[in-house]
Amino acid sequence: MHRSLVTVRCAELTDVPLLAEMWSDSLRRVDRHEQVAELELIVKAATDSPEQRIVVAELDGRVAGAVFLRVTTLSPLNLEPTVQALSLHVLPEHRRHGVGRTLMEAAVGFAEELGVNHLATAATSGSRDANRFMARLSLGPQAVLRVANTHTVRAKLAAQRPAHERGGRQLTQVLAARRSQRRAHSAS
Repeated sequence: MHRSLVTVRCAELTDVPLLAEMWSDSLRRVDRHEQVAELELIVKAATDSPEQRIVVAELDGRVAGAVFLRVTTLSPLNLEPTVQALSLHVLPEHRRHGVGRTLMEAAVGFAEELGVNHLATAATSGSRDANRFMARLSLGPQAVLRVANTHTVRAKLAAQRPAHERGGRQLTQVLAARRSQRRAHSAS
């Protein structure tokens, strides 16, 4: 069985349209033109920064996947340097050919190059394959990142406040009071 060689390189501006398509689920929800423009800025910033790198994997001369690498701290409270391998994505037609492994090798190489002892990554909670892949590489869960719209969280917080803090009666209390008033009015 012939196994093609996966090669990696730093992303270039010419990769941006394909990266925008590949990372469409991770990008800001705006029209494609704005996504491409923002991604161009991100690629330029990564190219100019010694602490960021966007790595593109090629299989048989075609882009097969990519990952965004950046040096940061383990958390805002734990200042241990860490390389984050973010938005690792392998195009479906290139999966199971070593592309993901090669991208993670590039992440480890980047960490070693900078003298960083920790590597962190994230995979969407619904991606069973990605989470299993990361677990096979000894990357265990450290935290669960949960995201919601600010307006939604505000509404949920308000709904969970005790009635006396909400300033007013609950709907069921108001309806019960109205029924009582109607009964009293009809009885008289």
